[in-house]
Amino acid sequence: MSQKIYVSADSSALSLGAERVAVAIAKEAQQRGVEIEIIRNGSRGMYWLEPLVEVGTPAGRVAYGPVQANVVKSLFDSNFTEGGTHPLSLGLTEELPYFKRQTRLTFARVGITDPISLQDYLDNEGYKGLMNALRMDQANIVKAVTDSGLRGRGGAAFPTGIKWNTVLNTPSDQKYIICNADEGDSGTFSDRMIMEGDPFVLIEGMTIAGIAVGATQGYIYLRVEYPHAHKTLNAAIEKAYQAGYLGADIQGSGKHFDLEVRLGAGAYVCGEETSLMESLEGKRGLVRFKPPLPAIKGLFGKPTVVNNVISLASVPIILDKGGDYYRDFGLGRSRGTLPLQLAGNIKHPGLVEVAFGMTLRELLYDFGGGSATGRPIRAVQVGGPLGAYMPESQFDTPLDYEAFAAIWTVLGHGGVVVFDDTVNMAEMARYSMEFCAVESCGKCTPCRIGSTRGVEVIEDIINGRELVKNVALLRDLCNTLLNGSLCALGGMTPYPVLSALNHFSEDFGIDENAEAA
Repeated sequence: MSQKIYVSADSSALSLGAERVAVAIAKEAQQRGVEIEIIRNGSRGMYWLEPLVEVGTPAGRVAYGPVQANVVKSLFDSNFTEGGTHPLSLGLTEELPYFKRQTRLTFARVGITDPISLQDYLDNEGYKGLMNALRMDQANIVKAVTDSGLRGRGGAAFPTGIKWNTVLNTPSDQKYIICNADEGDSGTFSDRMIMEGDPFVLIEGMTIAGIAVGATQGYIYLRVEYPHAHKTLNAAIEKAYQAGYLGADIQGSGKHFDLEVRLGAGAYVCGEETSLMESLEGKRGLVRFKPPLPAIKGLFGKPTVVNNVISLASVPIILDKGGDYYRDFGLGRSRGTLPLQLAGNIKHPGLVEVAFGMTLRELLYDFGGGSATGRPIRAVQVGGPLGAYMPESQFDTPLDYEAFAAIWTVLGHGGVVVFDDTVNMAEMARYSMEFCAVESCGKCTPCRIGSTRGVEVIEDIINGRELVKNVALLRDLCNTLLNGSLCALGGMTPYPVLSALNHFSEDFGIDENAEAA
């Protein structure tokens, strides 16, 4: 019987040499006459250990990493195919502290199964949620999602059940399910990891959503920069059709749901749901006025559910184990788990799925291991390029939507970008305003003009020109953006700008009392 060896096909692992490692292992095994089966799984999310190689043993999978092609020969010399000792040996993967402390619900299969093996998915509790949903009426499916406390994982944190219920109760001859897979926030990669590492869980979640609200057509709006996810999703969708999990008669139930992938064209603003729908309709990605809400008048004017990848990928476990099971994780109004992504100047970058409630400090040091440089962590941006810059004094904030909102920050999509004490926060504020200027769709004046003017004002402040006047002008400009923009791109740009100004005023050449000026 051949020995199973797992090498990640995740795009981050590939960028670090995983393909070369897989080829080297296959070649070395052939030369030595060792019978192996190489399985290209998703990533476990421990990116500082990629390329990670795992070997199946009676005790469990033994991990080795980070492995490069030039050490493969020494791995075979150490009998690694039987779990032998080697300098890169890490022991049992499941026992690694970084991994063991997590609560993996949405990511339960990522890094474990072959992403495009439907049989692997079924063998690991896949499609149990859908089979339950097929036996339920629509209102009870929506009730299970509502009872779970699941909120949108794309950033807005809107209760998923309320959105589904609105679409369910809006009469129409056609309804749609859209998965917003235009993951464009800095430091985020959880959507990509799901799509590359467990595409069937997303397909299952969208199918359940379609059955729940009476939608027969689904679209995955995927960012064009994710070619590996595109290939994997299409392969998985084809297999789901072949096995009767998609199409006109899902598992003989008479239920109908079709699904396809559509590529975006690199516009950050198309991560906003109405702009995304404009793009899907073949138009320029411009933000729509609301109301009407997409749940009532969305894609092609029809009732539409628009959810993020992680939101939809969390649905199968809710329908499998029940809304109460999922709700029992977390705290307050933040229920279940959130996949947090550690990036930037951090020793152990990667994905951490935990229940809401852990503090930011615990995440940074217990999982992240502190900064990669070994210097003090000075600032952390949570929630993408529109998220606030958090100083060390806020690191004990619990990872919870309401706790973050209380200090004028956002948890968003769970991206965490770390900066050590060498960062210039005035330059980061300038970058944030410039990002808005570059990515603005141009439809509303506060965002289109305000962001461009904001860059000029911050540059004047950095260069020491009329500090009191320009700081006041910047605050006034941010207030206009915050209250006058059509969507979150302009409306949230003040978060990083003002947080940098408020918490790191010395980098702007002003004293701590400048905001009172």
